[in-house]
Amino acid sequence: MLLWLLFLLLAPGREQSGIAPKAFILLQPPWSRFFKEEIVTLTCKGAHSSVQGGITWYWDKKRLERESEEIQINTSGYYNCKTRGSSLSDAVLVEFLSDWLILQASYPVFEGDDVVLRCRAQKEEKASEKIYYKNEKRLSNSYSSDFTLNSVSRDNGKYHCTASKEAFLFITRKEISKPLMIQVQELFSPPVLRASPSHSIEGNPVTLKCETSLSPQKSDRQLQFRFFKEKQVLGSGWSSSPELRVPALWTEDSWSYWCQAETVTHNIVKRSRRSQIQVQRVPVSDVTLETQPREGRIVAGGNLVLICSVAKGTGTITFSWHREGIERSLGRKTQHSLSAELQISSVKEHDAGRYYCAADNSRGPMLSQRIRVALGIPVSCPVLTLRAPRAQAVVGEVLELRCEAQRGSPPILYRFYHEDVALGNSSAPSGGGASFNLSLTAEHSGNYSCEADNSLGAQRSDSVTLKVTVPVSRPILTLNPLGAQDMAGDTLELRCEAQRGSPPILYWFFHEDVTLGNSSAPSGGGASFNLSLMEEHSGNFSCTADNSLGAQRSEVVTLNFTGPSRNKGVLIPVRVTGWLLSILGLAAAVVLVGHFRTQRKSGGLSASGTPSPSGYQEPSLSSPSSTDPQEPTHCEPLALTELQPVYSNVNPEDSNLVYSQIWSVQHTKENSAPKSPRLPREDKEPVVIYSELKKAHPDDPAEPAGRRGRAGEEAADNYENVP
Repeated sequence: MLLWLLFLLLAPGREQSGIAPKAFILLQPPWSRFFKEEIVTLTCKGAHSSVQGGITWYWDKKRLERESEEIQINTSGYYNCKTRGSSLSDAVLVEFLSDWLILQASYPVFEGDDVVLRCRAQKEEKASEKIYYKNEKRLSNSYSSDFTLNSVSRDNGKYHCTASKEAFLFITRKEISKPLMIQVQELFSPPVLRASPSHSIEGNPVTLKCETSLSPQKSDRQLQFRFFKEKQVLGSGWSSSPELRVPALWTEDSWSYWCQAETVTHNIVKRSRRSQIQVQRVPVSDVTLETQPREGRIVAGGNLVLICSVAKGTGTITFSWHREGIERSLGRKTQHSLSAELQISSVKEHDAGRYYCAADNSRGPMLSQRIRVALGIPVSCPVLTLRAPRAQAVVGEVLELRCEAQRGSPPILYRFYHEDVALGNSSAPSGGGASFNLSLTAEHSGNYSCEADNSLGAQRSDSVTLKVTVPVSRPILTLNPLGAQDMAGDTLELRCEAQRGSPPILYWFFHEDVTLGNSSAPSGGGASFNLSLMEEHSGNFSCTADNSLGAQRSEVVTLNFTGPSRNKGVLIPVRVTGWLLSILGLAAAVVLVGHFRTQRKSGGLSASGTPSPSGYQEPSLSSPSSTDPQEPTHCEPLALTELQPVYSNVNPEDSNLVYSQIWSVQHTKENSAPKSPRLPREDKEPVVIYSELKKAHPDDPAEPAGRRGRAGEEAADNYENVP
């Protein structure tokens, strides 16, 4: 009994929502009626694929002890099957008859298919004049055993056929088949209309779905769908999609809805039952009013937009706008939306005040809170002023930049710029001006400006030029030339220079804190002061630099001036390469004096003290040696090539001076002596050194001869080098 109830629930046309797809049965041969002695093979198929095992067969509601996919039968009855992944199949009636004439119909047959009818006799050679009938009405007269019905439907018609049977002695008899009801299966189930969400809220979208399912054996068939509200077609008509989205439903859309499903071919049309959709209305709530521009930013002569909106509410909502002190509304709008706006053009001063709005969707008006609308004043062109601690802007000091707009609704934001580069900003919440402090560096010279903005339009000030001055750094004093060779009458250059400082710079020069003079540097840098040296100029020198931002004094430079006064007839320029060369020169002079005395004793000089007429000769220095006495001995003068020449102007009027050749050296390219590798072998010009001998006058009778001789020897120690 329970199995039979299950069969009824799964019968064609019943809703199968949530139940697995049906299994189905195939017949081989593909007919539903056979003769008694014939055998038929039944095959059970699942909705997706064949399953090995887990198959159950039923015959006339009784379970068969067979679990194979195929079974063979020769007994009439209703057959069902089910697989592990499918529900119970539709019942298939298979008949086995012992009649002489039977009518067969092809199986399976679905709505819209063509059906083949075949009238069969046990002995076909004795049957003739086969005629087909539907509901006792003749369909056709044919000598063929087959007849085709085109595009059948589930009409529950009864079919039979007749044939002439040849009897004894050419006598014929009419045979009539048993009536046959063609088993036309459902191609797709009747559609069901569903709405999502099931409870529609006014103004919200709704999705309508036309639900149906094709037979697994005909899953390749294409369907199309159409939706209706009462008799009105929704959307664009037929569509391949089983869903239709309605953007919004309102209370006036509360009607009955239904849908149709149709095959693209064969014109099989089925319609759903009507479904009533009730649309619920939500009353308005949380009414708010806002303005554009925002509150307090409305400019006289501009436009004011009042926006009234609700957080909840469905259906057509009526919005209205009001200002305190005026009974009549400023405007009114009715529409399907949660907000609406009203624009007031060319706002004037009398439009300032308190505003509110109301919203109503037939449940009574709801009011918003009141907001104040005030007119805003754009800022005027600001004025920038620069304030420093002193008249000049100096590096290291703090500069105040003050920007102020004389007119404008607060708050006002001020921005400060140096050469169009933003320095920072400052706000004036209650209006007026604002300041910005800047610690000055040398790079802060240039143009400054500021900008005022209260969101009603920004205004830029005129540029103000600032020159930042730099105090002078401590100067450096240098003396040129500075050395032991300075003598009275020489010119000494005092150079004073500050590495940093804005021009012009005035330099003052001091000797022992006594002012010597000053010099100016209009473009910056250093300055010089020339001093003619005197013996009293030994001591400390210094200088100061001043550019009106504070004077700076250099360190003290000490000059030890010991040089004698120059002979009026003698000018001796000396090139000093260093203290080491001076020492070497003195050592060479001592050697030359000794050699000079040796030459005098050996007759190297004439009685008059003039050079030998043979030109010049190389001096030879005698010293104990183990070398061969026959070999000439060559001595290298000590650092002759390093001695700097000293020049002396000879006064021809002085007859008390005697000159004598002291040294003569001829350098050659090659020196055969293996000794003395210290001097380079280069071509040199002949070097002749003379000595000025200072002695008493020979005609002086007061001078004894002996003393004159000693004086002559002592005079050999007093000489000057003359080339």
